[in-house]
Amino acid sequence: MLFRSFIRLIPQQHLHLLCYFSTASIVAPSISPALLKQCKSLLQANLIHQQALIQGLFPQFSINLISTYLALNSPSHSLSLLQVLSPTSFAVFWWNALIRRALRHGLLHNSLSIFRKMLCLGWSPDHYTLPFVFKACGELPSFRHGSCLHAVVWSTGFESNVFVCNAVVAMYGRCGALGCARQVFDEMCRREVFDLVSWNSIVSAYMQNGDSKNALVLFRRMCKVGYADMQPDAVSLVNILPVCASMGDWLYGKQVHGFAMRSGLFEDVFVANSLVDLYAKCGMMNEANKVFERMQEKDVVSWNSMVTGYSQIGRFEDALGLFKKMREAKIDLDVVSWSAVIAGYAQREHGYEALDVFRQMQVSGSKPNEVTLVSLLSGCASVGALCQGKEAHCYAIKCFLNFDRSDPRDELLVINAIIDMYTKCKSINVARAIFDSIATNDRNVVTWTVMIGGYAQHGEANEALELFSWMLKQDRSVKPNAYTISCALIACARLAALRFGRQIHAYALRNQYSSDVLFVDNCLIDMYSKSGDNDIARVVFNNMKRRNAVSWTSLMTGYGMHSHGEEAMKVFDEMIRDGLAPDGVTFLVVLYACSHSGMVDEGIKYFDSMSTKFGITPGQEHYACMVDLFGRAGRLDEAMKLIKGMPMEPGQIVWVALLSGCRKYANVEIGEFAANKLLQLESENDGSYTLLSNIYANARRWDDVSRIRSLMKHTGIRKRPGCSWVQDKKGTATFFAGDWTHPQSKRIHEILRELIRRIEVLGYVPETSFALHDVDDEEKGNLLIEHSEKLALAYGILTSAPAAPIRITKNLRICGDCHSAFIYISMIVDHEIILRDSSRFHHFKKGSCSCRGYW
Repeated sequence: MLFRSFIRLIPQQHLHLLCYFSTASIVAPSISPALLKQCKSLLQANLIHQQALIQGLFPQFSINLISTYLALNSPSHSLSLLQVLSPTSFAVFWWNALIRRALRHGLLHNSLSIFRKMLCLGWSPDHYTLPFVFKACGELPSFRHGSCLHAVVWSTGFESNVFVCNAVVAMYGRCGALGCARQVFDEMCRREVFDLVSWNSIVSAYMQNGDSKNALVLFRRMCKVGYADMQPDAVSLVNILPVCASMGDWLYGKQVHGFAMRSGLFEDVFVANSLVDLYAKCGMMNEANKVFERMQEKDVVSWNSMVTGYSQIGRFEDALGLFKKMREAKIDLDVVSWSAVIAGYAQREHGYEALDVFRQMQVSGSKPNEVTLVSLLSGCASVGALCQGKEAHCYAIKCFLNFDRSDPRDELLVINAIIDMYTKCKSINVARAIFDSIATNDRNVVTWTVMIGGYAQHGEANEALELFSWMLKQDRSVKPNAYTISCALIACARLAALRFGRQIHAYALRNQYSSDVLFVDNCLIDMYSKSGDNDIARVVFNNMKRRNAVSWTSLMTGYGMHSHGEEAMKVFDEMIRDGLAPDGVTFLVVLYACSHSGMVDEGIKYFDSMSTKFGITPGQEHYACMVDLFGRAGRLDEAMKLIKGMPMEPGQIVWVALLSGCRKYANVEIGEFAANKLLQLESENDGSYTLLSNIYANARRWDDVSRIRSLMKHTGIRKRPGCSWVQDKKGTATFFAGDWTHPQSKRIHEILRELIRRIEVLGYVPETSFALHDVDDEEKGNLLIEHSEKLALAYGILTSAPAAPIRITKNLRICGDCHSAFIYISMIVDHEIILRDSSRFHHFKKGSCSCRGYW
């Protein structure tokens, strides 16, 4: 009866097992290890397990059953059997097998749970058990579990077992407890319980935790130990080569390379890949390529290292060529391969190509990671592709963000890239909304920096400085880095906020930001120059430990803005003597300085030397500077001749420069010609329309003024309102033309009218041509009085200390009448008036202006 029931339990496809049972008589089937080995399913094993229990054969077949269940991928059955066995030393093997299996499948907590059950049931671990459990603690990572397990090592007498102690070192290293790892390692050395794996483990621990210096020191000590079995192996080299790469120590890396060649370890693909990676990260792509070509065996990592290396040093054509070879060779591209190419396109501001590669990546089935997405968002930002950037944002939400399994650090990396993308695509409000949605404690320095930088670089300088102040006050856990400081200085430069800029400079000095960070010093030079203090800019420049082309160019730009053309030329000569070759940007600054200082002949000389002496072909911007140079000097015929001789079609900036010169010298004919050229180019620059309107108004052609204004209205172009701001002790006061909104407006207008009355006695006559309305001269004079820069000056006189400089900034070029009025006012006040307009600086002092009429 029992046997019939047993047969009914067996499916048709498993009836071949009956050959092991006696069917001649009704007897129990025979169970043997051979029968267990032939089990192909869990059901078969269960049936045999059942018969073993019925026949009382379980004790002698228990180990075979455990092995069978493990082979059939049923660890729970194996564990159930182990829990009913009496502890024996030989059966510990199966506990180890269960722990190792859980570890291999990433079930780290499960492996610890199995180990706890083992101890609770009275089983003693052996020297194979503990390394598996330590590895689980390290991969979690869990210092608490690992340190508790370390105590078990001492209680069970394994403190002198080299395999167990090596596992302890590796565990502490993965948990970031370098002090504990080093203490265990030093104890092993004192007791001479160590081997090559011990040294590899401690070097790896330092390497994984970013302590490259100590990793290198320990590796050198290992090489000097002197034992024959202490010679570095492949693992040793794979540990130390990334350390050399992170430190940029290619010279020691070459020594390791030489050892790898002599010892034959170069043939190991992991060693060769590490060498390629070392040279690539040190920018030595020719050496990297030699290693790559010598490799007998290459894998996808080898190719990726080369592609990434070429991409990072800007040799993107080589990177793209290798990527194409990988595809032609049908190498299985992984996420690193795709990400390197996407990042390369993004770095070169080829955002649409980066998007195209990303789409190909998705079609291929390769899944993007956080680095891929950050590179993609950077590509969208580089070309202002807002629509595609929004799509990438949606993809991030669906695939990376708002998942419990996601690493918060990786999530923040993506969110920071999203904020950066929106700021660079000029959706600053969306970026701020995302920024505000992040809890203060969750923001890192990059989060703050991309938001501050977004404001600073896209015309929201006040907001940038407010956010920087908030960062310092509200989030003391996050300290600004050099990039944050630079963004704040850029905002100060835009506002000419000298007081705030000085405070940031002091903060940078206290925290040693500018001692070795070149771009912070460059931003300081730019800030002081654009805030009207060229002397301090020069002091910063002189104190720099090293300089690059940006340092020299920033200083020259400052001198040019302040009409110190001779000083700019001296800096240019110093730069040449210092061994730096000028480029197109350098000459642009030189020509700008000549233009704003009235140095026409010098400007012509430098323009000609670009191609004849330095081999630089002038571009549109250089021709525009020359046109501006001739225009400011009133040599409009020479400007026209230069334009006609240009090797390329003149662009918008050239015609605007010409139109500006026509405005100053009231040349209606050439002005109309330049304006028509701008209309043909479909220019939407409100400044060009305003210039032409000014030319007509100066010629009293009011019908043409009305026509230009009507054209602007019809095409949707709005003239930017003139705005001036002045610094006081409490901050910055802003004024528009005819402004009565300030609390002290009544007093401001009284001071202004008194100033005008006094300078009229000295000979000031309002230049009514700058009042662009068809009204009588008296009404025009009243309109001129209320210009924003005059209101700002009156407020500055009202609030400034005696003889203190008054610093005014205007968003447009200074009005000609205001320029004339300021010269007269500087004769009757003790203040130096420093006005920065959209083009340059004007220093008014004792009846003269630094621009000498070249404004």
